Amino acid sequence: MTEAEDFAACRDALARGSKSFHVAWRLLPSRLRDPIASFYGFCRVTDDAVDESADPVAALAHCVTRTDGIFASRPEPHPIDRAFARTVARFSLPRAPIDALLDGYRWDVEKRIIVTRSDLVAYAVRVAASVGVVSTYLMGERDRSTLARAADLGIAMQLTNIARDVGEDAHHGRTYLPRTWLDEEHVSTTSRHDAALGRVVRRLLDEADTLYAQAEPGIAALPADCRPAIRAASRLYREIGQIVRENGYDAVSGRASTSPLRKALVVARSLAEPSGRAMFDAAPQPEAEMLLPPC
Repeated sequence: MTEAEDFAACRDALARGSKSFHVAWRLLPSRLRDPIASFYGFCRVTDDAVDESADPVAALAHCVTRTDGIFASRPEPHPIDRAFARTVARFSLPRAPIDALLDGYRWDVEKRIIVTRSDLVAYAVRVAASVGVVSTYLMGERDRSTLARAADLGIAMQLTNIARDVGEDAHHGRTYLPRTWLDEEHVSTTSRHDAALGRVVRRLLDEADTLYAQAEPGIAALPADCRPAIRAASRLYREIGQIVRENGYDAVSGRASTSPLRKALVVARSLAEPSGRAMFDAAPQPEAEMLLPPC
């Protein structure tokens, strides 16, 4: 396959994998669409490889081997590996956020229990903030404060995902809601909605909203041609949380989703927003320090 065909495979994986992210991706400048798609493709194929394997421990080990090849410019003969290897070399991407992402898979394979807020944030750092940080590197930003705000946005998006998927996760025997929060509300199961579980979901969405607001200076610090896409992604994910709120914090009876019309309205409003200024006033999340360059 040619280089163009490799990147086409990445774009196809993105289009099939995430409708909300694909909408925002289309707002990126053309110079970044293929690099971002190759990174998304890498995330998608490695996540699927672990999730769908009869032996997830071996599958995760293979993902580490694939990553070794990518960073050594000796990718496996897979279009997404080849495309992402080109992106890694072209942008001199650091490996730490990728290793964090793979460690997030390890948390799932080991079925680690989320006990505290810190556990929740640490998990979100691995599976989502890592993606935000790598995307920011691809946009040409290496400032520590900007990367910290990208991590905030990634964490916020993951908390939104967790809030939306409470029922689905319960169906698969999982919960990512902190055990201490559930205990405080005397919640014994996440497979049935009640007022107590709703209060935990509300708490999660309130945490996400704080982080969405904290991430705003980071969006303002990005290159001007990148801001519309990231602002739209932020607003689209936050809208999912709004739908959960409108559903009375019931994330068990059904899965919140945004209609095409509502997506279009959210994107239109985000494009009309003024850019604002990059005024950093919050320290990085301690759990996200592993993703950031040293002070």
